[in-house]
Amino acid sequence: MAAPLYTRITGTGSYLPANCETNAQLAQRLSDLGVETSDEWIQVRTGIKQRHIVANGEKTSDLALKAAQNALHAAGLEASQIDLIIVATSTPDVIFPSVACYVQEKLGLLSGLKVKGAAFDVQAVCSGFIYALTTADALIKQGIASKALVIGAETFSRIMDWQDRTTCVLFGDGAGAVVLEASDTQGLLACRLHSDGSLNHILNTPGQVVNGVVEGRPYLYMDGQAVFKQAVTVLTDVAHEVCAAAQFDLATLDWLIPHQANTRILAAVGKRLGLSEAQTIVTVPEHANTSAASIPLALDVAVRDGRVRAGHSVLLQGVGGGFTWGAVLLRM
Repeated sequence: MAAPLYTRITGTGSYLPANCETNAQLAQRLSDLGVETSDEWIQVRTGIKQRHIVANGEKTSDLALKAAQNALHAAGLEASQIDLIIVATSTPDVIFPSVACYVQEKLGLLSGLKVKGAAFDVQAVCSGFIYALTTADALIKQGIASKALVIGAETFSRIMDWQDRTTCVLFGDGAGAVVLEASDTQGLLACRLHSDGSLNHILNTPGQVVNGVVEGRPYLYMDGQAVFKQAVTVLTDVAHEVCAAAQFDLATLDWLIPHQANTRILAAVGKRLGLSEAQTIVTVPEHANTSAASIPLALDVAVRDGRVRAGHSVLLQGVGGGFTWGAVLLRM
């Protein structure tokens, strides 16, 4: 049997923890810790109004599972039909096994049928979903799989230093997922991935467990100005690169869905690409930065509210620690 020529997204899903914390609520919580901030301070710098925070005992795999179930329902598939699961995350349940293996087990337990095929995680921080989607596309085109769950899921609230207001106000928890299937018609038009390891120091979480003890600082660190500058530049460049690879006229693009870091980055990239504000899907005010979950979360929101429809062209972009970045151009 010949390997398929194309892949297509056939379903989207997402999940957000029940606990939603507004900027005012966060400011009160931080004030109790001796950290001063305000709704105005956060919104002016980031555009964020609220974020969702996992409950005690709620794991990254729990969020991923619920997003996956929603994507499967949208695609009209049973879990037992899936033969590949890739989870993009930087906040796994445990060091190993992967979140994807836990999701595979939980889907099997819920369905009563074994979920077959490979399951593994991809770690590229906020670019993770783009890396995972590109990997799934390649594996399906090689004939290794036919129906994949590609998930971005994060519990970044657990690696926040809640006394560092330059980072702790920026992030939230959540998960988004897509079903990617082999297809006779072209869905994913082109994918491009990049990294620059020499910039690892501008965004990282350098702690590690050694002999049962945490060594180094186990909290997220970010050089905000350096990340902003790099993000705007590389997202602009990779947009042109992926469109050129697909021989696609960027001026005809229907929707831009970048990683949802803050509204200033989104506006700057859209402006450089010559796109109107109305063409950019923006969910960061409601979700904050959910790292690898942000792109599939935003895609699912736009699909379910009717903005992104069958036949629309969509440019997905990610940028994150590593330093990593990439883009996927697709037609729904």
